[in-house]
Amino acid sequence: MAFSAAKALFSVLRIPHYSSVGAPLLISSSSSLYALSFLCISFSIKLITGHVVDLPLVSDYFIMITIVGTIAAFDSNASVVVQGRCEFMRRGSLRLVKNAKTRVCCSQIRLGDSVDDDETCELVNGVELTLGEDHADRIDAYLLKAVKNNNGTGVLLLSDVLGFEDSATRDFAYRVACNGYNVLVPDLFRGNPWTKDRPSSDFELWRAQHARERVAKDINTSAKWMVEEFLAAGISKKLGIVGFCFGGGRLVETLAYDEGVYFSTGISFYGTRMELSLALSVKVPILFISGDHDPLCPVGPLNEMAKSIGRGSRVLVFKNRGHAFAHLPESPEEDRDAEEAFMAMRNWLHKSLVANEELNASSV
Repeated sequence: MAFSAAKALFSVLRIPHYSSVGAPLLISSSSSLYALSFLCISFSIKLITGHVVDLPLVSDYFIMITIVGTIAAFDSNASVVVQGRCEFMRRGSLRLVKNAKTRVCCSQIRLGDSVDDDETCELVNGVELTLGEDHADRIDAYLLKAVKNNNGTGVLLLSDVLGFEDSATRDFAYRVACNGYNVLVPDLFRGNPWTKDRPSSDFELWRAQHARERVAKDINTSAKWMVEEFLAAGISKKLGIVGFCFGGGRLVETLAYDEGVYFSTGISFYGTRMELSLALSVKVPILFISGDHDPLCPVGPLNEMAKSIGRGSRVLVFKNRGHAFAHLPESPEEDRDAEEAFMAMRNWLHKSLVANEELNASSV
């Protein structure tokens, strides 16, 4: 009886009979009562708020979802987004998102093969944001927050030229969040990132469209937003910053202008077009990661920059590696080095932001 009623409500609510991972969404006789309970509440939510509840989930989530659905039924500004269990190739989350001054949307997170199945990972929430008060200064961003193992610290992640929506950047940000951090990835290119199908002859013209002053302002807006949000939540205002390629170069500029106000440390992965003269203004340690075969980020200037910054800064060089190996590995050998680079970054962040240890040249 309960199974039949649940099946009927599936049709009324236009809920798919298949989960988000493509497997059938089965309601067994043992779980049908839980399913019916949740579906009744879902129907109430639809009648009261007009929101349709998306149900790509597995049956053992029904009890927890019923509680969330009850909350939503009493709040006309709420919507419920339910996603699948945390799995190796695809991690999901359950979250209740309320309309607020900052625009918030939800999207499912897909992971690539770079994630280690043995890695300890709690559920992670991911939301899309619009930062900035003035229309001209508004930028999109993506925020990932660890749910259960949140260590109360934040990391600003600056992407490469492929932008904040690139899957490799999202996957890397997710892994950082899995280690307990709140990770913000801003759109540094205002919806106009570089794309791989464009001819290389267009690159300089494209890059000229993104003035350093505007990019620096967007990074500052992102950092300020994180500080204000974390202060309101009682989280430490000191942040870490990580950057790849284009973002790795802007990381040095950001820390030079910041002078230790917002950020406690930085990790630059093969940063491009970095200015050595800025090193003297950096007040926090930086871990530089690069390959010795990277023409876009030669090791010599990195060593000079680390020496000028001091404060325990270090250069970690991987032999026979070119550009972007750490977040875009293309071989099993690069996979191994990418994992080592990630672990070095994780240890560096932990010592500086979580353990508050004094960094030195042998910290990682």
